[in-house]
Amino acid sequence: MKLIDLNRHGAIGSNSTYIEIGDFKILVDSGLHPKKMGYDAVPDFEPIEHETLDLIVLTHCHLDHLGSLPIIAAHNPETPVITTAPNAELAPRMLRNSINVMKRQREEKGITDYPLFLHRDVVELNKQFVVQRFEHGEIYRKGKETIEVILHPAGHVVGAAAVEFIHNGKRIVFSGDVLFDAQRTLPGAHLPQGDIDTLILETTRGAKESDSSITRASEVDRLVTQIGEILERGGSCLIPVFALGRMQELFKIIFEARSFGRLPHSPVYAAGLGMDICNYFEKIRKRTQLIDFDISMLEKMKVRSVDLNMRPGRDLPRKGIYLVSSGMMVEHTPSYKLAASLLPHAPNGVCFVGYCDPETPGGQLLEEHSGSFFFDALDYSAPMRASIDQFDLSGHANRDELVDYAVHSNAKNVVLNHGDPHAREWFAQTLNQRMPKTNVLNPSPGVLYKL
Repeated sequence: MKLIDLNRHGAIGSNSTYIEIGDFKILVDSGLHPKKMGYDAVPDFEPIEHETLDLIVLTHCHLDHLGSLPIIAAHNPETPVITTAPNAELAPRMLRNSINVMKRQREEKGITDYPLFLHRDVVELNKQFVVQRFEHGEIYRKGKETIEVILHPAGHVVGAAAVEFIHNGKRIVFSGDVLFDAQRTLPGAHLPQGDIDTLILETTRGAKESDSSITRASEVDRLVTQIGEILERGGSCLIPVFALGRMQELFKIIFEARSFGRLPHSPVYAAGLGMDICNYFEKIRKRTQLIDFDISMLEKMKVRSVDLNMRPGRDLPRKGIYLVSSGMMVEHTPSYKLAASLLPHAPNGVCFVGYCDPETPGGQLLEEHSGSFFFDALDYSAPMRASIDQFDLSGHANRDELVDYAVHSNAKNVVLNHGDPHAREWFAQTLNQRMPKTNVLNPSPGVLYKL
């Protein structure tokens, strides 16, 4: 087996891994780096520019795994793109939104490379999707060789898959992004069991120490309590959320909390791509039963749209729960604009429900504890009077769970993937201690490794 990490900047970003298994040339994921611009955000495809791919696999539809797929697929128009039914449903919608964002950035920031692909490229990509059911292997052939591909539920987000390749009796497994805990809308991961030859393992939370006293259920309970306190003091609660997965889970958390009398029936407002994704979740539920999300919840809660024509610093006249994108409060998004209005007023509160990159406005706000916060895109400095809290509803498994899985897999090789340097370093040290006979590889971008 040969392997190249094509994520040109390493860490977490434009996730894409090229592997050769026997005669098969395979690409797993093709993302866009969320903090880079233009072609610098795309995987480094130069090492494989002269290769014809036999298979492409898409693990899930977050843009750091999906965002450059139309580019590589266009260079391999006859290559099947293997994925799950939810991913095949969601990918075109996520990519169309990405095109619109790139067009806006072209105008605002003068990035002439944008858009990196067009709507017609998404249409052509859609023709290449080959849908596989979870845990039902499919055989692919090349000449006299065969390879079996099995997709396993990875939790994380609807449609997310771990990928197992079986070739000449050897098992190669990509964990993908993993969450073992069940979410309100989605069961937890069910990864391949038994001995594995090579495990490519995500390391996202390697730098975060696990705390057994904190569970997803306890964090949901703490969040509901905090929302209730904000509403009781006459404020509005802003919850910045990721459009795919987290918004839908929060709708269900709020709906259930209201149904059991834990939250008052105050207005719920929502905005952003996540609202359209709710319609896709409804289709996926009806067609596949792979997700527990009924869109009638929104009607029962009378979810209302958000008027984003507010002035920074002026409190919102309509009090309630504001569930809007983006989860890291990125500039020009609904959550960014709403925060500029809510932050100066003490009754209000902001509740982050997942990780915030320290370089994003959300991450910077979490680091501030008093004084003022400058909204650069709005040229406004807001006094920090509203409460600011963070709740761990991550879509990724904690590091100890992943290490335990690796140990139980008895893998001969473990390749570290999808993690910042400190996270990978922790995994490397821990796995070397617990699996002394295993080859633990932390690959450098663009380097060919033989395993």
